Amino acid sequence: MSDKPYTPRAFFSGFDDALPRVLLSPQKYVQGPGLLDRLGDHLALLSVRRAAVLGSERCLANEGKKAIESVKRAEIDVVIAQFHGECSVLEIEAQVRALQSSQIDYLIALGGGKTVDAGKCIAHRLNVPSVVAPTLASNDAPCSALSVVYTPEGVQESVEYFARSPSLVIVDTNVVAEADERYLVAGMGDAIATWYEARICQSNPKAITPAGARPSLAAYAISEICAKTIYEVGEAAAESVAVNKNDDNVEKVVEANTLLSGIGFESGGLAMAHPLALAYTRIDRVHENYLHGEIVAISTMAQLALEKSDDLDKAARFFSRVGLPVHLGQLSMSPENSDELNILAEVTMTNPNAHHMPMKLTHEIIIQAILDAHEFGLTIADEFGDEAYRRLHN
Repeated sequence: MSDKPYTPRAFFSGFDDALPRVLLSPQKYVQGPGLLDRLGDHLALLSVRRAAVLGSERCLANEGKKAIESVKRAEIDVVIAQFHGECSVLEIEAQVRALQSSQIDYLIALGGGKTVDAGKCIAHRLNVPSVVAPTLASNDAPCSALSVVYTPEGVQESVEYFARSPSLVIVDTNVVAEADERYLVAGMGDAIATWYEARICQSNPKAITPAGARPSLAAYAISEICAKTIYEVGEAAAESVAVNKNDDNVEKVVEANTLLSGIGFESGGLAMAHPLALAYTRIDRVHENYLHGEIVAISTMAQLALEKSDDLDKAARFFSRVGLPVHLGQLSMSPENSDELNILAEVTMTNPNAHHMPMKLTHEIIIQAILDAHEFGLTIADEFGDEAYRRLHN
């Protein structure tokens, strides 16, 4: 492994105007009920001899037990690594030091988005492949070759990129269905944005994806079916997970949230929705109380408002029905707080992905888009009520 950090944009910088199209994905994706009981069988196919299992204290005491027993049945040695909650450099480096002499040949990241992101960072530093076993379908982190790194306080600090994607992503949908409905719904908010951002990048000849290249048609098509799937069966899937039922609708949405969105954003490109969502993490009470996908949903509305897209109505109505935030009040914010709106605009402006939008962005334009989306969301909330939102946030 090179000591020099890998950055996709720098790697492809010599191509000038002839950037290649690149599609990134995990080497293998497996999804279905009861798969944690078969984790060891899948690792055996990779000739794993000794693996670290990274998970939170709660996860290791619950889903982790099942996974570790399966790995041991496959006669694979296990090293336990307890994750302490934040994907920060401090946590990553501490885990690396603890595992440095353990002679593992794979690292398994078991848990939610921050465990997954930390696991990829740790595996990269140890120069071993990663296996990702998400226990939630709340975001599209599992399938990507990048990790968002935060400060110990939870504010986004940087993005780390890796030259290889996870070797295996394995999703036990029974575990996902047992989790709180709010997580699946948040994943839908994250995933729907994938389509709206990919279509912007596909029509912009200067857009560069997180893979450092031009968007691929495959990722564009995957992004479209991702959103289509969620619009069609998202409500039904949320209703099933609300009663901890796993069915075909849940399977479809888990795949959309995890695989389709993961490939779609990384190889299809980002526009304004995600940069704005990351800017929201600068507001303490937002990043402390709301999930990534919930913030992405309202940021997607701002992007659609800026585009003057007819899909603003479609997205807002869907978000309201499943319980995603549709106005600033549902993120504990006020349109009257100009200081916080200025923070959102300033941080968004610094993100190159935001400037993939077809119009020139300014501080004022971003704030106006946020306010336009907020006002539209208020009308939708008045029409549909906020019962779904209140149920998820009681």
